[in-house]
Amino acid sequence: MRLYLTEGNPHCLKVVAAVELTGSRCELQFVGVEERVVPFLAHSKLPCLQLDNGNYLFSTNAICQYLFTLRGKEPSDLTNQWLEWEGTELQTALSGALYMAVVQGKREEAAGALQKKCAYIDQSLMKRSCPFLAADAITVADIVLWGALYPLLSDSTFLPGDLKALRSWFERVCAVAACRKAVESILKGKGLQALKPYLQKQPAPSQRAETPASNEPEGGESADRVLTEEEIGAAAESWSKGLSAWPKPKPIEHPVLPQPNEKNVLITSALPYVNNVPHLGNIIGCVLSADVFARFCRLRNWTTLFVCGTDEYGTATETKALEEGLSPQQICDKYHAVHAHIYQWFGISFDHFGRTTTQRQTEISQDIFRRLLDRDFLLQDTVEQLRCESCQKFLADRFVEGTCPFCNYEEARGDQCDKCGKLINATELKNPQCKICKGTPVVKSSKHLFLDLPKLEARLVKWLEDSMVSGNWTPNARFIARSWIRDGLKPRCITRDLKWGIPVPLEEFKDKVFYVWFDAPIGYLSITANYTDQWERWWKNPEQVQLYNFMAKDNVPFHSVVFPCSLLGAEDNYTLVNHLIATEYLNYEDGKFSKSRGVGVFGDMAKETGIPADIWRFYLLFIRPEGQDSSFSWSDLLLKNNSELLNNLGNFINRAGMFVCKFFEGRVPEMELNDDDKRLLAQATWELRQYLQFLEKVRIRDALKCILNISRHGNQYIQANEPWKRIKGTDTDRKRAGTVTGVAVNMACLLSIMLQPYMPSVSASIQEQLLAPPQCNVLTEEFVCILPSGHQIGAVSPLFQKLETDQIESWRKRFGGQQSKTEAKPAAETKAAVAEDAGKDADPQRAKQLAEEVTKQGEVVRELKAQKAEKAVIGAAVTKLLELKKQLVLAEGKTPEAPAQKGKKKK
Repeated sequence: MRLYLTEGNPHCLKVVAAVELTGSRCELQFVGVEERVVPFLAHSKLPCLQLDNGNYLFSTNAICQYLFTLRGKEPSDLTNQWLEWEGTELQTALSGALYMAVVQGKREEAAGALQKKCAYIDQSLMKRSCPFLAADAITVADIVLWGALYPLLSDSTFLPGDLKALRSWFERVCAVAACRKAVESILKGKGLQALKPYLQKQPAPSQRAETPASNEPEGGESADRVLTEEEIGAAAESWSKGLSAWPKPKPIEHPVLPQPNEKNVLITSALPYVNNVPHLGNIIGCVLSADVFARFCRLRNWTTLFVCGTDEYGTATETKALEEGLSPQQICDKYHAVHAHIYQWFGISFDHFGRTTTQRQTEISQDIFRRLLDRDFLLQDTVEQLRCESCQKFLADRFVEGTCPFCNYEEARGDQCDKCGKLINATELKNPQCKICKGTPVVKSSKHLFLDLPKLEARLVKWLEDSMVSGNWTPNARFIARSWIRDGLKPRCITRDLKWGIPVPLEEFKDKVFYVWFDAPIGYLSITANYTDQWERWWKNPEQVQLYNFMAKDNVPFHSVVFPCSLLGAEDNYTLVNHLIATEYLNYEDGKFSKSRGVGVFGDMAKETGIPADIWRFYLLFIRPEGQDSSFSWSDLLLKNNSELLNNLGNFINRAGMFVCKFFEGRVPEMELNDDDKRLLAQATWELRQYLQFLEKVRIRDALKCILNISRHGNQYIQANEPWKRIKGTDTDRKRAGTVTGVAVNMACLLSIMLQPYMPSVSASIQEQLLAPPQCNVLTEEFVCILPSGHQIGAVSPLFQKLETDQIESWRKRFGGQQSKTEAKPAAETKAAVAEDAGKDADPQRAKQLAEEVTKQGEVVRELKAQKAEKAVIGAAVTKLLELKKQLVLAEGKTPEAPAQKGKKKK
């Protein structure tokens, strides 16, 4: 490994200390501040660690964590929390404090800016009564925070005497030999002054004002910020460059292939089951999230390939074919077209949307299988399976339901429990039931092939460590993958007794096919192979390709453990996932989506509402379930559309364009920037850079808030300057109106670019109205004047329409599980007659007797539950109670209500 450093760079302290403390074999090489070490980055990024496989790490915390992990020091949850806090909270305050202290000489202000962060560390140390931040011994968290704080805290001015716990910790870490060596190597005995030449060449950091704690999600309306003069000046200078030095958008030529010395991004979204119509939760969890990132990557001029397709093999398809009286292939053809149409309407920009029922899928799956077989990574064993005698077939795992043997969840599938996440063999289920006929299956024996996961575990663990440190895995993906390793891997069956699937290429197993979860992820490869014959340049090129997998959390085990083991065992230089992006679940109002019960909006229904696809995209991305489950709400959709889109974003863009048309004959006026204008440019630039950072980390929801923040600043700017009044005033006023209008319409153009990943049709509409030059469709860290004075714009019209409460209530009722119109009418016609007949049968004496029996039986049920009796016993008692209640209703002359249906979780 080689570590590239820069003299006087404060970020180098922690990484050098990590190298020394872990004893890593790493060559240290000092380079110039501007030297571009990473070939695919446009700007210098130092320090940077070049790994032995040719990949680069250029996040200081990631470098430190990687070095510790290499030595078997896996970070704890508390360690990870400290690293997250250092990167998101401490660095924001620290960078500003360093700049003030070293470059501007404002030592007292710098100490004040750091005071609250130091107090937080001090309090945390006192609460734990521990010598170090996360354990009794030094961890990567101590090295990272020490390295960040050392330049300032080494001067007693910045370390108040009352913070005794912090002082003790700091002195304890300073005494470590590795830390002393790092200080000598980077600061060379000059203290803070060693940093001055480096910091003077850096843009002045932004400082955010402290905000009170809030339950609102991050990324809402931005807090007031302190902008430095250097930052404001840099923004004005960037603005003045215009498009003259702007990079040109890279044309997309198919087939898209990875290029040397460029950033090559391969994006997949989990393959949807062909027999299901996707609901909004499916769409946001996989294809829509991946689409946002793919569009962003293209705006960054990165070589980007985005593939997906329908997963078409397995019993689910066979069963659907039986239901509809079609062949499995006909079902696949029918629903593949349904999926393709839905995603096209939602504006999903696949480079190729394929399917798994292809010859390429068979060839690649069988090749991987043979390579695993030749390398002795497959086992044979006799399996006890569930067979439904009524259906005359072995039941696929997902067509068996029962009680989870681990957590007693009553709706666990035969392969996995959705509640506790553990893998299950179908025969382990308690009270198994055939989902097709509701019969009780019996156990039968059958010989099958298994992937020897325990034999591959060491390879998997090493790869996981490297991928999680160097890549961007969401916290739930990390947790799920690690829990599998912690619980110990077991051989995993890869064959099934089915007809509809890829045949196993062995004579002994000619009547079997591959288990869908063995071959389904291989669909990514075969879909790419059907797109281009040069597919191996993507899938057998881990040195040049960064692979992003998007999915819901239930798919994580197969993408982080089972599929990687297949590729590692094949030993064919396959590209493995670098960044695993998993969402939580999206619910519908207060429940779950259910096609059978008519609950929730499904992909084929969204268009019928008349709400444009981009509005659906915006709202789903706004509520994207990133850290926890979230819920779709019609009332919230109305609120976000009318406030964020109509009154904020749409209002600003429309006003900016209308002012150009109304006051300046459709041409962008002359602009003479004053200090307020430059400050606004700096504010917009900061939000733009936050947006880029968030999306590079696939924090899609946070990046969206940056767009709304810019339009919010724009509205405030227009309101404060009132160009509609100034245009009627003196020459000075009219010039001011022109400047405000010109700056605003350029901000609108910037927003059109930033909106492309989220609302592509709205983005195109804005650019069409502004007649924006196609060259502007590249994202960099600079906000330049895109529409210069004299630029002619087109006709301006509103972008969004208001949603009304009566519309929302109508849709809420329609998609809330109400009876269909064909069922409602006869129900209404018979209701009165039923009530009348029931009234004739009223028996007051019998009702009194039954009321007493209901009370007694209720006590029995409560007592059984309190004693935690067997479920079957409680169930029988509850059944008796319900029957007594039903008899009581009839005896009282009332109409019995239909029982509520019990909904099951659908994925």
